[in-house]
Amino acid sequence: MATADWTFGGTWPYQPRYFDHADGKLHYVDEGPPDGKPVVMVHGNPTWGYLYRNFIPPLVAAGYRCIVPDHLGFGRSDKPDKAELYQVPRHAKRLEALLESLDLHDATLVSQDWGGALGFNWATRHPDRIAALCVLNTFAHRPPGKVALPIPLRLFRTPVIGEVMVKGGHMFVRGFLFKAGIMHQDRITPEMRAAYLAPHPTYSSRTAILVFPREIPADSTGRVADFMGEVEQGLASLRDKPTMIAWAMKDIAFLPQYLDDLWLPAFPNADVLRLPDAGHYLQEDAHERIVPRLLSHLEHV
Repeated sequence: MATADWTFGGTWPYQPRYFDHADGKLHYVDEGPPDGKPVVMVHGNPTWGYLYRNFIPPLVAAGYRCIVPDHLGFGRSDKPDKAELYQVPRHAKRLEALLESLDLHDATLVSQDWGGALGFNWATRHPDRIAALCVLNTFAHRPPGKVALPIPLRLFRTPVIGEVMVKGGHMFVRGFLFKAGIMHQDRITPEMRAAYLAPHPTYSSRTAILVFPREIPADSTGRVADFMGEVEQGLASLRDKPTMIAWAMKDIAFLPQYLDDLWLPAFPNADVLRLPDAGHYLQEDAHERIVPRLLSHLEHV
């Protein structure tokens, strides 16, 4: 994927690294001291590692090693135009392969959106590698019943209409991310806009963005629901890990009830930061409140 400047005005000044996988190359950054405790930050849809750009410098300054992967189809990773490659279990296996190649120990997992299902799949399969958790508006549970989706996601799931909106109009980024997903619109700078538009300049490069909303289970049954059920069962192996939860209360997709009904029963001793004015992409809306809390959380790990 060619673009004139992948630093976006110096806001993403990190050396690209690549992991070779049979499905395509996965990009990631690995910043900070090699012997520092790793902090793995996992993005969802339709973002990429850039979402965590305000997390990396303070974590590195505190001595942590920051690892931020891009899923296949996102960021600087390859973008094959094959929908089957972007099914959730395949994303999970690729992420696990990348992280296992790094042989991490005493890691903290930070995950948001689909990054929760994918990141927690790795964590529950390798709990011995995990020291702490940071949950940001995500899910890693079998849906308890019928899933209520906001109108934009329902439209993206609709045949033909979804293709026109997501692959043709790039509306997951232009509409959901830039408008519905970020409450503090004054934070959307030209550099940020360019960074989120650059990875998917063409119709065929947006296939991964379209597949994710179509992978959301409609209810508690089906292929992805079963995958989520396995991840949820594994959460018990992480129950005693020091856990922080930062929850955006104005998220139109991950509602406050998900925090109360799913995450808090799973991690009843979690340190919870409720963000009343933040939207789905809380890393953009509230990083200046999340990061200091995360650093304080990690001091006790």
